[in-house]
Amino acid sequence: MNYRNHITIEANKRGGKPCVRGLRITVYEVLEYLASDMTEAEIIDDFPDLTREDLKACIAYAADRERRFMTNPLSA
Repeated sequence: MNYRNHITIEANKRGGKPCVRGLRITVYEVLEYLASDMTEAEIIDDFPDLTREDLKACIAYAADRERRFMTNPLSA
């Protein structure tokens, strides 16, 4: 999944947080909804501008960010 086609970062939108396709819906919010046991269908019903691919892109973005964080561990 190439999340770069779905996730945008704009300094003047939502404080520069990663958002879905320039919308005002952040990756964090989507991940929080998924973590709170909302189904994909429920999220898409609540936010009709989102697609299933957008949700997958949020997960892929978070996984890539975690991978990059783990590759550069903090110094002790």
